Amino acid sequence: MIEAGRIETLSLSFTAGVILGSMLPGGSPALAMCTLLALSLPCFLYPQLLRLEQRPGVTIITATFLILGMFCAINADMTDGLRLHSSVQVWADNAAGSLRALIRRIPFPGEATSPLLLALLTGDKSALPPETVAVFRQSGASHILALSGLHIGIIYLIFDRLTRIIGRSPVARTVRFVLIVAGAGFFTLMTGCGPSIVRAFLFITINETMRLLGRPVKPVRVLCLALLLQLVLEPSAIRSVGFQLSYLAMAGIFLLFPVLEKWYPESSKYDPFRKIWSMAALSISCQIFTGPLAWLRFHSFPRYFLLTNLMALPLTTTLMTSAVITVSLSAAGLCPAVLIKTTDGICRLLLWVLEIIASM
Repeated sequence: MIEAGRIETLSLSFTAGVILGSMLPGGSPALAMCTLLALSLPCFLYPQLLRLEQRPGVTIITATFLILGMFCAINADMTDGLRLHSSVQVWADNAAGSLRALIRRIPFPGEATSPLLLALLTGDKSALPPETVAVFRQSGASHILALSGLHIGIIYLIFDRLTRIIGRSPVARTVRFVLIVAGAGFFTLMTGCGPSIVRAFLFITINETMRLLGRPVKPVRVLCLALLLQLVLEPSAIRSVGFQLSYLAMAGIFLLFPVLEKWYPESSKYDPFRKIWSMAALSISCQIFTGPLAWLRFHSFPRYFLLTNLMALPLTTTLMTSAVITVSLSAAGLCPAVLIKTTDGICRLLLWVLEIIASM
C-alpha cells in the first residue's frame, strides 16, 4: 500500500486528471466549489487510507487525485490573468531592466555578442538579428535561444560552486540553501516565470531541500514532485508546449540516459571518449522523448541534433559562465578588457560552429 501511495502514483494520477480536465468545458464557480467540497473528502482520510492494506484504499486515493486534477484544470480559466503584482516581482522586473542595460553598455567587439547574451541571460531576443535566429533554427539549436531549464541550470552550477567557500557546517549549509534557492527564484521572476524555468526552479528547490535534510535524492521522484507542484500552482501550464517538452526531456534524462550511458564500459583511467559518449547519450535520450511531440507540433526534426548538442552545448555553457563573470565584474567596474574579448570570442566561436552545421 505504501508503494502504491508514493509521490509518483499521486503525481501521475493528478497529471492525468489535469490532461482530462483540460479537454472538458469549464463549469460555473458555484458548481466548481460544490464539486471540490464533495470530491476532496477522501483527502481528509488520506492518512487512514495509507494504513489500509486492501486495494480499495489505493483506488480511492488514486481516483481522488485524478478527479482533483480534473477539477483544477476545468477551473484554471477562472484564475487566468490574476497575478499578484508584489513588490518582489516589481523588484525583479527592475533588476531585469538594469541587467539588460548593463549588458548593452559592455563594449563587446562583436555586434552579435550583446544581443545573444541578452537572450541567454534575460530571455530578451528582440535585439537578435534575423540571420542569427535563422542560424540557430537551421542548425537545430533553437532550444539554446529559448530561455529554459538549461540556462538556469548553468547559473545554478555557478552559484553552487561559488557558495562552496562558505563551508559545510550546519549553519553554512543553511546559508547556502537560502542563497541558492533565493537566487534561483529571483532569476525565475526576472525572466518571466516561463514553464520550463519554473520546472527547473522546482527541481533546484527540491534537490537543495533534500540535500539540506540529508536525505537521498531520487531523480524520478523529484521529477514527479515538481510536476505535481507545478500543476497544482498552474494547471493551465499543461497546454504549454514548453512545459511538455521540458518534462519529456527530463523524463528521457532520468529514465533512458542511465541505460544508454552504461553501454560504454567504465574505466579507472580518464577516458575522453566515454565523456563524449555520455554527452551523446544525454542528447539522444532527450531527443527520443521530445522528438515525437516536436514533430507533431512543428512538423520538423533536427537532422544534426547530435552534432549540434555535442558542439554547441559545451560552448554555450562556457559562454554563459564567462558572461556571468563578465557582467558581474562590469557591474562592479572591475572587468578587465581581456575578459570582455574572451567572452566575445567564445560567442563568435559558437555562432561560427552553428553556421557550419546550418550550411550542411
